[in-house]
Amino acid sequence: MIVDPKTETLSGVRFVPSPFCDDRPDERDLSLIVLHGISLPPGEFGGDGIEALFTSRLDPNAHPYYAGIAALKVSAHLLIRRDGGMIQFVPFTRRAWHAGESRFGDRTRCNDFSIGIELEGTDTLAYTAVQYDTLDAVLHALKQRYPSLAAVRGHEHIAPGRKTDPGPAFNWGRLASRLPEGLAIA
Repeated sequence: MIVDPKTETLSGVRFVPSPFCDDRPDERDLSLIVLHGISLPPGEFGGDGIEALFTSRLDPNAHPYYAGIAALKVSAHLLIRRDGGMIQFVPFTRRAWHAGESRFGDRTRCNDFSIGIELEGTDTLAYTAVQYDTLDAVLHALKQRYPSLAAVRGHEHIAPGRKTDPGPAFNWGRLASRLPEGLAIA
């Protein structure tokens, strides 16, 4: 797996462009990877709700939960499904709107300098082995393409009290044992 330097997307991964992105203040300022957990509708997997949300196509009448979120303008760079399949929504050098109000160390506005990866799941249901395998391959490809990446955190860590994902079901120890050199759980 590699990041294509012409498109700044993962080679061989389906790209579905999200309108919810813009230019970074400095496209070379990539130091953080933020992991998220998402399922739409909540607790259900495999549908098109996540893709629809990130591409402004979520039908507010398709599920009672959707009425409250259909107007959100959110995206992530990449989604890793339960079966390890991936969809990319934003090139890595552009700013995806995934972290919201956030802080990492002494820096705020984490979207400016981070890559957002969504894992299809919930805070309380274990993520799948193939998701960890896919995430491992993605992190290695990202670190190779963007050597300035130094840290991996959860949304819960950069927006404490506001966000809980990827939650206690995410196995940080398993991730730590497979990180590429120079990338740490900070």
